[in-house]
Amino acid sequence: MSLVLVMTLILTACGGAKPAASSAPSTGPSETPAATPAATPAATPAATQAPTASKIKVGMVTDVGGVNDNSFNQSAWEGLQAFDKDNTKYLQSASDSDYVPNLTQFAKQKTDLTWGIGFMMADAVKQVADQNPDLKFGIIDGEVDAKNVASVLFKENEGSYLVGVVAGLMTKSNKIGFVGGAEIPVITRFEVGFVAGVKAVKPDATVKVVYTGKFDSPSDGKSTAASMYGDGIDIIFHAAGSTGDGVFNEAKERKKKDPNVWVIGVDKDQSKTFGDEITLTSMMKRVDEAVKKISADAAAGKFEGKKIELGLKDNGVGLPEKNPNVPAEVLAKVKEYQDKIVKGEITVPETK
Repeated sequence: MSLVLVMTLILTACGGAKPAASSAPSTGPSETPAATPAATPAATPAATQAPTASKIKVGMVTDVGGVNDNSFNQSAWEGLQAFDKDNTKYLQSASDSDYVPNLTQFAKQKTDLTWGIGFMMADAVKQVADQNPDLKFGIIDGEVDAKNVASVLFKENEGSYLVGVVAGLMTKSNKIGFVGGAEIPVITRFEVGFVAGVKAVKPDATVKVVYTGKFDSPSDGKSTAASMYGDGIDIIFHAAGSTGDGVFNEAKERKKKDPNVWVIGVDKDQSKTFGDEITLTSMMKRVDEAVKKISADAAAGKFEGKKIELGLKDNGVGLPEKNPNVPAEVLAKVKEYQDKIVKGEITVPETK
Protein backbone atom coordinates (compact mmCIF):
# COMPACT_ATOMS: atom_id res chain seq x y z
CA MET A 1 0.00 0.00 0.00
CA SER A 2 2.83 2.41 0.85
CA LEU A 3 4.58 1.61 -2.41
CA VAL A 4 1.40 2.27 -4.44
CA LEU A 5 0.86 5.59 -2.65
CA VAL A 6 4.44 6.78 -3.34
CA MET A 7 4.18 5.86 -7.06
CA THR A 8 0.86 7.68 -7.31
CA LEU A 9 2.35 10.87 -5.87
CA ILE A 10 5.35 10.68 -8.23
CA LEU A 11 3.16 10.19 -11.31
CA THR A 12 0.87 13.03 -10.27
CA ALA A 13 3.86 15.39 -9.82
CA CYS A 14 5.37 14.44 -13.19
CA GLY A 15 2.05 14.81 -14.93
CA GLY A 16 1.54 18.27 -13.40
CA ALA A 17 4.83 19.56 -14.82
CA LYS A 18 3.82 19.13 -18.46
CA PRO A 19 1.16 21.89 -18.75
CA ALA A 20 3.55 24.49 -17.25
CA ALA A 21 6.31 23.66 -19.76
CA SER A 22 3.95 23.74 -22.74
CA SER A 23 2.02 26.85 -21.70
CA ALA A 24 4.77 29.35 -22.75
CA PRO A 25 3.92 29.44 -26.50
CA SER A 26 0.34 30.47 -25.74
CA THR A 27 1.50 33.79 -24.27
CA GLY A 28 2.11 35.21 -27.80
CA PRO A 29 5.23 36.71 -29.40
CA SER A 30 4.92 40.13 -27.73
CA GLU A 31 5.06 38.56 -24.29
CA THR A 32 7.95 36.17 -24.93
CA PRO A 33 10.72 38.39 -23.47
CA ALA A 34 8.81 38.86 -20.20
CA ALA A 35 7.91 35.19 -19.95
CA THR A 36 11.44 33.96 -20.61
CA PRO A 37 13.07 32.85 -17.33
CA ALA A 38 15.99 35.00 -16.13
CA ALA A 39 18.26 31.99 -16.29
CA THR A 40 17.98 31.80 -20.11
CA PRO A 41 18.51 35.35 -21.50
CA ALA A 42 19.92 33.96 -24.74
CA ALA A 43 16.39 33.01 -25.76
CA THR A 44 15.49 36.70 -26.20
CA PRO A 45 15.85 37.72 -29.88
CA ALA A 46 18.75 40.15 -30.40
CA ALA A 47 16.50 42.48 -32.39
CA THR A 48 14.38 43.21 -29.33
CA GLN A 49 17.33 44.39 -27.25
CA ALA A 50 18.26 48.07 -26.91
CA PRO A 51 21.29 49.15 -29.04
CA THR A 52 24.67 48.93 -27.36
CA ALA A 53 28.19 49.77 -28.52
CA SER A 54 28.26 46.50 -30.42
CA LYS A 55 24.72 46.81 -31.81
CA ILE A 56 24.92 50.02 -33.86
CA LYS A 57 26.72 50.50 -37.14
CA VAL A 58 28.97 53.54 -37.39
CA GLY A 59 30.57 54.84 -40.58
CA MET A 60 33.22 57.47 -41.20
CA VAL A 61 34.04 59.38 -44.37
CA THR A 62 37.50 60.97 -44.46
CA ASP A 63 38.39 64.15 -46.23
CA VAL A 64 41.16 64.12 -48.86
CA GLY A 65 43.83 63.78 -46.17
CA GLY A 66 42.93 60.12 -45.77
CA VAL A 67 42.65 57.86 -42.76
CA ASN A 68 46.44 57.61 -42.31
CA ASP A 69 47.13 61.35 -42.30
CA ASN A 70 48.85 61.22 -38.88
CA SER A 71 46.37 63.96 -38.00
CA PHE A 72 42.68 64.45 -37.36
CA ASN A 73 41.28 61.84 -39.79
CA GLN A 74 43.47 59.22 -38.15
CA SER A 75 42.55 60.49 -34.70
CA ALA A 76 38.84 60.21 -35.53
CA TRP A 77 39.28 56.66 -36.79
CA GLU A 78 41.21 55.69 -33.66
CA GLY A 79 38.32 57.05 -31.61
CA LEU A 80 35.85 54.86 -33.49
CA GLN A 81 38.10 51.84 -33.13
CA ALA A 82 38.25 52.45 -29.39
CA PHE A 83 34.46 52.66 -29.39
CA ASP A 84 33.83 49.44 -31.32
CA LYS A 85 36.25 47.68 -33.68
CA ASP A 86 33.69 45.24 -35.06
CA ASN A 87 30.91 47.56 -36.22
CA THR A 88 32.77 50.57 -37.59
CA LYS A 89 33.87 51.19 -41.18
CA TYR A 90 35.41 54.05 -43.12
CA LEU A 91 35.42 55.27 -46.71
CA GLN A 92 38.30 57.37 -47.97
CA SER A 93 37.74 60.40 -50.19
CA ALA A 94 40.21 61.01 -52.99
CA SER A 95 38.62 64.39 -53.80
CA ASP A 96 35.75 66.56 -52.60
CA SER A 97 33.52 65.03 -55.29
CA ASP A 98 33.61 61.78 -53.25
CA TYR A 99 32.00 63.29 -50.16
CA VAL A 100 28.33 62.96 -51.12
CA PRO A 101 28.68 59.49 -52.75
CA ASN A 102 30.58 58.12 -49.75
CA LEU A 103 28.11 59.53 -47.23
CA THR A 104 25.22 58.27 -49.35
CA GLN A 105 26.72 54.79 -49.47
CA PHE A 106 26.59 54.55 -45.68
CA ALA A 107 23.05 55.97 -45.68
CA LYS A 108 21.90 53.30 -48.15
CA GLN A 109 23.31 50.68 -45.79
CA LYS A 110 21.17 52.21 -43.03
CA THR A 111 24.24 52.98 -40.95
CA ASP A 112 23.05 54.26 -37.57
CA LEU A 113 25.63 57.06 -37.29
CA THR A 114 27.85 58.41 -40.07
CA TRP A 115 30.73 60.82 -39.47
CA GLY A 116 32.06 63.37 -41.94
CA ILE A 117 35.57 64.46 -40.99
CA GLY A 118 36.51 68.00 -41.85
CA PHE A 119 35.17 71.51 -42.40
CA MET A 120 35.03 71.02 -46.16
CA MET A 121 32.42 68.26 -45.78
CA ALA A 122 29.76 70.49 -44.21
CA ASP A 123 27.67 70.97 -47.36
CA ALA A 124 27.82 67.27 -48.22
CA VAL A 125 26.78 66.22 -44.70
CA LYS A 126 23.90 68.72 -44.79
CA GLN A 127 22.68 67.36 -48.14
CA VAL A 128 22.77 63.69 -47.18
CA ALA A 129 21.39 64.29 -43.67
CA ASP A 130 18.41 66.17 -45.10
CA GLN A 131 17.78 63.29 -47.49
CA ASN A 132 17.89 60.78 -44.62
CA PRO A 133 16.16 62.40 -41.61
CA ASP A 134 15.77 59.02 -39.88
CA LEU A 135 19.54 58.50 -39.71
CA LYS A 136 22.14 60.20 -37.51
CA PHE A 137 25.22 62.08 -38.67
CA GLY A 138 28.19 63.83 -37.10
CA ILE A 139 30.74 66.27 -38.46
CA ILE A 140 34.13 67.36 -37.14
CA ASP A 141 35.21 71.00 -37.62
CA GLY A 142 32.00 71.99 -39.38
CA GLU A 143 28.58 73.25 -38.34
CA VAL A 144 25.44 71.81 -39.92
CA ASP A 145 22.01 73.10 -38.99
CA ALA A 146 20.00 69.87 -38.85
CA LYS A 147 18.31 68.00 -36.02
CA ASN A 148 20.00 64.72 -36.97
CA VAL A 149 23.55 66.12 -37.10
CA ALA A 150 25.97 66.57 -34.20
CA SER A 151 28.45 69.34 -35.12
CA VAL A 152 31.71 69.17 -33.17
CA LEU A 153 33.93 72.25 -33.18
CA PHE A 154 37.15 72.92 -31.30
CA LYS A 155 38.77 76.10 -30.03
CA GLU A 156 42.01 75.44 -31.90
CA ASN A 157 43.06 79.02 -31.26
CA GLU A 158 43.31 78.36 -27.51
CA GLY A 159 45.53 75.29 -27.81
CA SER A 160 47.61 76.96 -30.52
CA TYR A 161 48.18 79.92 -28.23
CA LEU A 162 49.88 77.60 -25.75
CA VAL A 163 52.25 76.06 -28.30
CA GLY A 164 52.92 79.62 -29.46
CA VAL A 165 54.10 80.36 -25.93
CA VAL A 166 56.43 77.35 -26.15
CA ALA A 167 57.81 78.46 -29.52
CA GLY A 168 58.28 82.05 -28.37
CA LEU A 169 60.20 81.03 -25.27
CA MET A 170 62.35 78.41 -27.01
CA THR A 171 63.30 79.97 -30.35
CA LYS A 172 67.00 80.70 -30.74
CA SER A 173 66.77 82.66 -33.98
CA ASN A 174 63.70 84.71 -33.09
CA LYS A 175 62.20 83.47 -36.36
CA ILE A 176 59.24 81.10 -36.27
CA GLY A 177 57.10 79.55 -39.00
CA PHE A 178 53.50 78.38 -39.49
CA VAL A 179 52.51 76.04 -42.34
CA GLY A 180 48.80 75.66 -43.04
CA GLY A 181 46.84 73.58 -45.51
CA ALA A 182 43.90 75.40 -47.09
CA GLU A 183 43.19 78.87 -45.72
CA ILE A 184 39.81 78.06 -44.18
CA PRO A 185 38.35 79.23 -40.83
CA VAL A 186 39.48 76.21 -38.82
CA ILE A 187 43.11 76.54 -39.98
CA THR A 188 43.01 80.30 -39.54
CA ARG A 189 42.14 79.68 -35.88
CA PHE A 190 45.34 77.64 -35.57
CA GLU A 191 47.35 80.45 -37.14
CA VAL A 192 46.03 83.44 -35.21
CA GLY A 193 46.12 81.63 -31.87
CA PHE A 194 49.70 80.54 -32.48
CA VAL A 195 50.88 84.01 -33.50
CA ALA A 196 49.15 85.54 -30.45
CA GLY A 197 50.91 83.07 -28.14
CA VAL A 198 54.31 83.79 -29.66
CA LYS A 199 53.81 87.55 -29.39
CA ALA A 200 52.63 87.27 -25.77
CA VAL A 201 56.06 86.12 -24.65
CA LYS A 202 58.32 87.34 -27.49
CA PRO A 203 56.87 90.53 -29.02
CA ASP A 204 59.86 91.09 -31.29
CA ALA A 205 59.79 87.61 -32.84
CA THR A 206 58.76 87.26 -36.48
CA VAL A 207 56.26 84.60 -37.55
CA LYS A 208 56.21 83.67 -41.23
CA VAL A 209 52.89 82.15 -42.38
CA VAL A 210 52.57 80.01 -45.52
CA TYR A 211 49.45 78.19 -46.76
CA THR A 212 50.21 75.38 -49.20
CA GLY A 213 46.57 75.04 -50.25
CA LYS A 214 46.74 71.27 -49.72
CA PHE A 215 46.22 68.78 -46.91
CA ASP A 216 47.56 65.78 -48.80
CA SER A 217 50.93 66.81 -50.24
CA PRO A 218 54.02 65.93 -48.16
CA SER A 219 56.20 67.17 -51.01
CA ASP A 220 54.72 70.68 -50.70
CA GLY A 221 55.21 70.54 -46.95
CA LYS A 222 58.84 69.53 -47.37
CA SER A 223 59.67 72.28 -49.86
CA THR A 224 57.91 74.91 -47.76
CA ALA A 225 59.81 73.81 -44.65
CA ALA A 226 63.09 73.80 -46.57
CA SER A 227 62.53 77.43 -47.56
CA MET A 228 61.63 78.43 -44.00
CA TYR A 229 64.55 76.66 -42.35
CA GLY A 230 66.79 78.11 -45.04
CA ASP A 231 65.66 81.60 -44.02
CA GLY A 232 66.76 80.99 -40.44
CA ILE A 233 63.44 79.86 -38.95
CA ASP A 234 64.12 77.25 -36.28
CA ILE A 235 60.61 76.22 -35.13
CA ILE A 236 57.69 75.42 -37.45
CA PHE A 237 54.12 74.71 -36.34
CA HIS A 238 52.06 72.95 -38.99
CA ALA A 239 48.30 72.51 -39.35
CA ALA A 240 48.26 70.85 -42.74
CA GLY A 241 47.25 67.20 -42.43
CA SER A 242 49.58 64.84 -44.26
CA THR A 243 51.23 67.86 -45.93
CA GLY A 244 52.78 68.34 -42.51
CA ASP A 245 54.54 64.98 -42.88
CA GLY A 246 56.85 66.74 -45.31
CA VAL A 247 57.69 69.37 -42.69
CA PHE A 248 58.82 66.59 -40.35
CA ASN A 249 60.79 64.90 -43.13
CA GLU A 250 62.69 68.11 -43.88
CA ALA A 251 63.34 68.76 -40.19
CA LYS A 252 64.71 65.24 -39.75
CA GLU A 253 67.29 65.83 -42.49
CA ARG A 254 68.35 69.22 -41.13
CA LYS A 255 68.48 68.10 -37.50
CA LYS A 256 71.76 66.31 -38.21
CA LYS A 257 73.46 69.68 -38.79
CA ASP A 258 71.30 72.04 -36.75
CA PRO A 259 70.09 70.84 -33.32
CA ASN A 260 67.86 73.92 -32.97
CA VAL A 261 65.49 72.77 -35.74
CA TRP A 262 62.09 71.72 -34.40
CA VAL A 263 58.53 70.96 -35.52
CA ILE A 264 55.37 71.45 -33.47
CA GLY A 265 52.86 68.73 -34.35
CA VAL A 266 49.11 69.01 -34.66
CA ASP A 267 45.92 67.15 -33.65
CA LYS A 268 47.77 64.13 -32.19
CA ASP A 269 50.95 63.73 -30.15
CA GLN A 270 53.04 63.51 -33.29
CA SER A 271 56.21 62.63 -31.42
CA LYS A 272 54.79 59.09 -31.37
CA THR A 273 54.92 59.06 -35.17
CA PHE A 274 57.95 61.19 -36.00
CA GLY A 275 60.02 60.88 -32.83
CA ASP A 276 61.06 63.09 -29.92
CA GLU A 277 64.26 64.13 -31.67
CA ILE A 278 62.40 66.53 -34.00
CA THR A 279 59.00 67.04 -32.31
CA LEU A 280 59.14 69.93 -29.84
CA THR A 281 55.55 69.39 -28.69
CA SER A 282 52.12 69.07 -30.32
CA MET A 283 48.83 70.95 -30.24
CA MET A 284 46.48 68.11 -29.51
CA LYS A 285 42.90 68.30 -30.67
CA ARG A 286 41.06 65.44 -29.04
CA VAL A 287 38.97 64.42 -32.01
CA ASP A 288 39.24 60.78 -30.95
CA GLU A 289 37.59 61.42 -27.59
CA ALA A 290 34.80 63.53 -29.11
CA VAL A 291 33.98 60.92 -31.77
CA LYS A 292 34.08 58.10 -29.23
CA LYS A 293 31.82 59.89 -26.75
CA ILE A 294 29.16 60.95 -29.25
CA SER A 295 29.12 57.48 -30.83
CA ALA A 296 28.62 55.98 -27.38
CA ASP A 297 25.80 58.47 -26.72
CA ALA A 298 24.13 57.36 -29.95
CA ALA A 299 24.40 53.72 -28.90
CA ALA A 300 22.80 54.58 -25.57
CA GLY A 301 19.98 56.56 -27.19
CA LYS A 302 21.37 59.90 -26.00
CA PHE A 303 22.36 61.38 -29.38
CA GLU A 304 21.67 65.11 -29.80
CA GLY A 305 21.76 67.02 -33.05
CA LYS A 306 23.43 70.21 -31.90
CA LYS A 307 26.68 72.19 -31.95
CA ILE A 308 29.34 71.14 -29.44
CA GLU A 309 32.39 73.36 -28.94
CA LEU A 310 35.41 72.10 -27.02
CA GLY A 311 38.23 74.28 -25.69
CA LEU A 312 40.84 74.31 -22.94
CA LYS A 313 38.32 74.18 -20.11
CA ASP A 314 36.72 71.09 -21.70
CA ASN A 315 40.10 69.39 -22.19
CA GLY A 316 39.31 69.43 -25.91
CA VAL A 317 42.66 70.98 -26.88
CA GLY A 318 46.07 71.30 -25.27
CA LEU A 319 49.57 69.90 -25.04
CA PRO A 320 50.46 66.20 -24.63
CA GLU A 321 50.80 64.83 -21.12
CA LYS A 322 54.55 64.35 -21.64
CA ASN A 323 56.81 66.97 -23.21
CA PRO A 324 60.41 65.78 -22.77
CA ASN A 325 61.83 68.55 -24.98
CA VAL A 326 60.14 71.43 -23.16
CA PRO A 327 61.90 72.67 -19.98
CA ALA A 328 59.96 72.73 -16.72
CA GLU A 329 60.08 76.53 -16.51
CA VAL A 330 58.51 76.82 -19.97
CA LEU A 331 55.77 74.34 -19.06
CA ALA A 332 55.09 76.39 -15.93
CA LYS A 333 54.62 79.46 -18.10
CA VAL A 334 52.28 77.50 -20.36
CA LYS A 335 50.21 76.50 -17.33
CA GLU A 336 50.06 80.13 -16.25
CA TYR A 337 48.66 81.22 -19.60
CA GLN A 338 46.30 78.25 -19.75
CA ASP A 339 44.77 79.19 -16.40
CA LYS A 340 44.28 82.77 -17.58
CA ILE A 341 42.49 81.63 -20.71
CA VAL A 342 40.23 79.26 -18.80
CA LYS A 343 39.37 82.00 -16.30
CA GLY A 344 38.58 84.44 -19.08
CA GLU A 345 41.46 86.77 -18.26
CA ILE A 346 42.84 86.27 -21.76
CA THR A 347 40.60 86.08 -24.84
CA VAL A 348 42.44 84.39 -27.67
CA PRO A 349 41.61 85.78 -31.14
CA GLU A 350 39.80 83.51 -33.61
CA THR A 351 40.25 85.50 -36.82
CA LYS A 352 42.85 87.73 -38.38
